[in-house]
Amino acid sequence: MVDAHRTFVIVGGGLAGAKAAETLRAEGFTGRVILIGDERDHPYERPPLSKGYLSGKEERDSVFVHEPAWYARADIELHLGQPVTSIDREGRSVRLGDGTTVHYDKLLLATGAEPRRLDIPGTELAGVHHLRRLGHADRLRQVLAALGRDNGHLLIAGAGWIGLEVAAAARGYGAEVTIVESAPTPLHQAIGPELGQIFADLHREHGVRFHFGARLTEITGQDGVVLAARTDDGEEHPVHSVLAAIGAAPRTGLAEAAGLALLDRGHGGGVAVDASLRTSDPEIYAAGDIAAMHHPLLDLRLRVEHWANALNGGPAAARAMLGHQVSYDRVPYFFSDQYDLGMEYSGWAPPGSYDQVVLRGDAGKREFIAFWLKDRKVLAGMNVNVWDVTDDIQGLIRSGAPVDTDALANPATPLGAVTPAP
Repeated sequence: MVDAHRTFVIVGGGLAGAKAAETLRAEGFTGRVILIGDERDHPYERPPLSKGYLSGKEERDSVFVHEPAWYARADIELHLGQPVTSIDREGRSVRLGDGTTVHYDKLLLATGAEPRRLDIPGTELAGVHHLRRLGHADRLRQVLAALGRDNGHLLIAGAGWIGLEVAAAARGYGAEVTIVESAPTPLHQAIGPELGQIFADLHREHGVRFHFGARLTEITGQDGVVLAARTDDGEEHPVHSVLAAIGAAPRTGLAEAAGLALLDRGHGGGVAVDASLRTSDPEIYAAGDIAAMHHPLLDLRLRVEHWANALNGGPAAARAMLGHQVSYDRVPYFFSDQYDLGMEYSGWAPPGSYDQVVLRGDAGKREFIAFWLKDRKVLAGMNVNVWDVTDDIQGLIRSGAPVDTDALANPATPLGAVTPAP
């Protein structure tokens, strides 16, 4: 029986919001749980949109967090296809797009992120795509299949994780692929130049063409159809479709309009939260892509746009909303699948934060672990086609102790036995 005297509202129908709702019920909360999402689809996970579902290896139903009937069984009130237009902090309510007002005792913002747009002529053409929502993946999957059948050409702006995963899916369908990237290697801001070259070689082996050190300046077409894309170095690429994969921006409009503290956009943006994911308003929490938290383990404020952060952050925020002591210190984690390469990355080591990269294994065979170190302390690790080592990698990160780099590089030394530096 639901106790209508307490109402927890979750704004955002993605993984973080759905897992928060699940956790509230699992922890025994008997009040009303209202989950509001601006998409008409039930809450779903985003990794398959650029991996299994996009490539045709998984069915559409596989992306959903719960089967549709689960929400009614768990007494979760769903408002789908309904945007929240404003938050009244003083009155503790949110207003929906249809004018309805919903009261809350506690509010969780899990509004996610939106794809960054190309600010160039030609983006209104029908053949220009983004990939963030299930509807985007539905359309792009059809586009890739058609390009493969017709020997069509896809140009991808951006060589980040989404760009590379879509490139792999497109090549799987048989489409021609060119990637335009302003940095000198793929994934330059994510893993640095040392490892980026490995991914460049992987994709070249599968027929992907790269155009580094350039940006798109114009997309040309006729009758709404894409014909070519031009870059700032004077090159013109004849193409049939374009994917903008230049990153995502946190959807903080609601929080900003409500006067919640935000992180400066120059430092990643997002809604500022403490280690319990509480915002500057003690009755409002934030989780997932929009949460810019002070990380207790890493001792810095960061915003993480990855699946694991939504998977674990939603439940952490739910427990904090219930009054539990929460210190969200999960080591950032994500994974990627491209062709026959599978990888997992743990930690936080953007370019400029590390002074050494140590490889363990055979990079030529793409069976290795890479470690990013600062003063011989492990900041991050990426295992490529090497499995069941995430716990050990994260243990090295959590220890914060200098390590023996020779032992770290030696596959004969178990990771759990890597000793502190002499």
